[in-house]
Amino acid sequence: MRNALRWLRRGHLGTQAEHATFRTLHSASLTAPELRQGLTSGSAERATRHLRDLLGVPAVALTDTVATLAWDGRSGHHERDTAALAAGVLESGNTVVRDRADFPCSDAGCGLRQVVVSPLVVEDRVVGTLQAFTTSASAGLVRAVAEVGRWVSGNLELAELDASRTRLMEAEVRALRAQISPHFIYNSLTAIASFVRTDPEQARELLLEFADFTRYSFSRHGEYTTLAEELRSIERYLVLEKARFGDRLQVTLRVAQEVLPVAVPFLCLQPLVENAVRHGLEHKQGVGTVTIIAADQGGECRISVEDDGVGEDPEKVRRALAGDESVDSVGLGNVDARLRTAFGDDYGLVVETAPGAGTRVVVRVPKFAPGVHP
Repeated sequence: MRNALRWLRRGHLGTQAEHATFRTLHSASLTAPELRQGLTSGSAERATRHLRDLLGVPAVALTDTVATLAWDGRSGHHERDTAALAAGVLESGNTVVRDRADFPCSDAGCGLRQVVVSPLVVEDRVVGTLQAFTTSASAGLVRAVAEVGRWVSGNLELAELDASRTRLMEAEVRALRAQISPHFIYNSLTAIASFVRTDPEQARELLLEFADFTRYSFSRHGEYTTLAEELRSIERYLVLEKARFGDRLQVTLRVAQEVLPVAVPFLCLQPLVENAVRHGLEHKQGVGTVTIIAADQGGECRISVEDDGVGEDPEKVRRALAGDESVDSVGLGNVDARLRTAFGDDYGLVVETAPGAGTRVVVRVPKFAPGVHP
């Protein structure tokens, strides 16, 4: 942007209209990231200067429904008036113009004679106001403040959507943890207990693996993690399951080094591996194998979790992916929904299975996706 401004100063945008357009877009681009943080005193403080530049007025204020969040510009003594000026707009939801009678001033040199107050609306709720103080409020300025108010509201709605999405994802991860914990914790502790007398050292090692696994799975974690972290957790899980199954459980793991830093939704693979063990191999006679492959495919990472177990009815799998809670599966629908939310509908789970034929679950993840990072 600094280079673009230098380019502008040299006169490459020749007309005043081009110059004004560039300045407007520049101010808007600086304001948007702040507003996407939501309507707080911090975001308002950082946004008001750019909003004042955008509107070209002596002073700008942002309020919520009860108090002033930020003021930028001259005549700061009028900051005390902004809450009262917001009151009528919070009730009516309309942009209004107020004059000196509504914000009296004894300072002869103040110069601020009118203020345009526009509502900030999120999901049909007035959550605050944008106030533009000026010497004289022309019809053009009133329209501009109303439009900028709508633009601010749009960014605040996006912030609310981001927050709602985060809360939803956190709720889905909590639900997934609730499905994992009863089965895995009971089986792991039973396996550890079986070694306490016969092999105390093995019991101690397994207990450490169990502690590391549960610390990762049940800690407060971000929405995404790296494939490397997810695979480390899966390895701990499989160490504990091998203690229970003994030689009946074999594991094959093939991972391309290039895909280890790829961002994936937190706890998106462990449920697939647990399903392979619980539903694929637990009821199989003899030795069973779980194969995990993570391959580099250009702009994508392809991960497959395969077992040579008893297989499953495809209709039952379809219901599990649709979120049917009566189907006994560890979070298949949850994982599928989170992948689609993160990367789009093209990136849901692909499940290949049939009774007696084992099961393969394939996950495709883009190496880079907007807004997705560990």
